[in-house]
Amino acid sequence: MGTHGHHRTHLVWDWNGTLLDDNTAVVGATNAAFGEVGLAPITVEQYRETYCVPIPRFYERLMGRLPTDAEWELMDGAFHRHYAERRADCGLTAGAAELLAQWQLGGRSQSLLSMYGHEHLVPTVRGYGIERHFVRVDGRTGPSGGSKAQHMERHLAALEHISPEHTVVIGDAVDDAVAAAHVGAKAVLFTGGSHSRASLEEAGVPVVDTLAEAAALARSLGE
Repeated sequence: MGTHGHHRTHLVWDWNGTLLDDNTAVVGATNAAFGEVGLAPITVEQYRETYCVPIPRFYERLMGRLPTDAEWELMDGAFHRHYAERRADCGLTAGAAELLAQWQLGGRSQSLLSMYGHEHLVPTVRGYGIERHFVRVDGRTGPSGGSKAQHMERHLAALEHISPEHTVVIGDAVDDAVAAAHVGAKAVLFTGGSHSRASLEEAGVPVVDTLAEAAALARSLGE
């Protein structure tokens, strides 16, 4: 990117529920995980009202107690197995591919950071034909279920000529705003994913209903 990356907004996109429209797959896989421990299924609305990280806390809100280690292993395994089957039917969020192309054509940089496992994320993003738009694609390494903050730290450290104050994180979860604040970046949250608007607004950052609005707002915030 060269040194002009210093004063042009850099976007860090989230994947699940932001660029990838996978809510139905996520909720279906969550219900499969619940079935493993005899819990009743939940609706998309219940999911969006209740979802939080770390994931065991989300399960606690629905179970009335934290899952045991054995239950967590069982539920986490079931979730990932069922999600992998269902993800194949998911498309990108409306307008996402065009937005990524436009941002790149405008001479600005963007990267992707996801809590989806790195070894699964990279071929998945490649499969949607959008990998070329990103200067870096990072998925989660290490155990699942935690926060994005530490991963964001590593992600930004690996990006040369990108400063946090000119970086805006676009995601669909309160944790995306937490991760942005952790590194001194800004955040814009999108209502199309894992959280309801009401729960997103608790993060104290701008909340928008489309990715186009998110990118436009991010551009003005980051420059």
